[in-house]
Amino acid sequence: MKTDNNTVVSGQLDLPLMHSEIHKTSPDGVEMGVLESGVPYLSQRGIVKMAGLARTSFQNLSANWKTERESGVGLAINNLLKASGYEEDELFIVIDVKGGKTYAYTEPVCLAILEYYAFDAKKKIKIAQNSYRVLSKAGFRVFVYQYTGYTPQRKQLDSWRHFHDRVELVDNKVPSGYFCVFREIAGMIVSLIRRDVIVNDKIIPDISVGIHWANYWKKSNLTDQFGDRISYEHNYPDYYPQANSNPQPDKAYPNEALAIFRKWFEETYLLSKFPKYMISQSERGKVEAGIANEAIKSVALPFLKDKIETPLDPYLKKALNHNSKH
Repeated sequence: MKTDNNTVVSGQLDLPLMHSEIHKTSPDGVEMGVLESGVPYLSQRGIVKMAGLARTSFQNLSANWKTERESGVGLAINNLLKASGYEEDELFIVIDVKGGKTYAYTEPVCLAILEYYAFDAKKKIKIAQNSYRVLSKAGFRVFVYQYTGYTPQRKQLDSWRHFHDRVELVDNKVPSGYFCVFREIAGMIVSLIRRDVIVNDKIIPDISVGIHWANYWKKSNLTDQFGDRISYEHNYPDYYPQANSNPQPDKAYPNEALAIFRKWFEETYLLSKFPKYMISQSERGKVEAGIANEAIKSVALPFLKDKIETPLDPYLKKALNHNSKH
């Protein structure tokens, strides 16, 4: 839910709009860029140019996607999107470019639109065919990265900075005899960074884990077994927007419940909550689809051992199917 021109409510925190790290226009008018998460995109002007479409007709399709996808052209494009694993309610994400709003269309959307108008439409468009072949040959990410001059290695260094600064701020804040979610899932966050997931003020995995664990704690009446949770002061680095409300109360749990947490984290969160979290981050443009699926595969798969007969979570199955095709 949007609260103003610059923030979107996510969970219990107000998270700012995704910013464009680089935004450029090619000599032939293709507008493109890279989000601060490392996700490449085309603007509405860019995808219209590459597909050879009239902007007014595309604007109508995009703005009314929830109804347009039910029939005709929209249905055909939606089928291509579903085949790629994209199931968001919008074709675009609203991003900030130098203080102004821009509609960003990420890889699965751009390729589905180009594929439809290149090969499936009643009146096929030559420009879309040429664009689709160029992107298929070079790869969407490589195409945008090379033109914009983006280098992802620097963003990974930023992720390490974000992580280490948060570790320092949590250190010695949790009372003796208790544990906190952030420190317990540090290994997972490290794995995500190593697999090129940009961890910053907009991707905060411990919020997801903390919400699900708190719900499990209450539902299972674990207070009766281990005693009360207690509050401690949690602070974000001063360059995080969330730091404006520091210190923030968070919950610490009795150490006696640590084995229960770890069992729940490995057998429940990683296998049935984490896949949905990563795919939702991908669909919102915060993580590239390929990176999200690889992260799911590498983080969750080790805990599937000895669970061959367990039905797979649909989001985990989607990630595994995606990886088996590439």
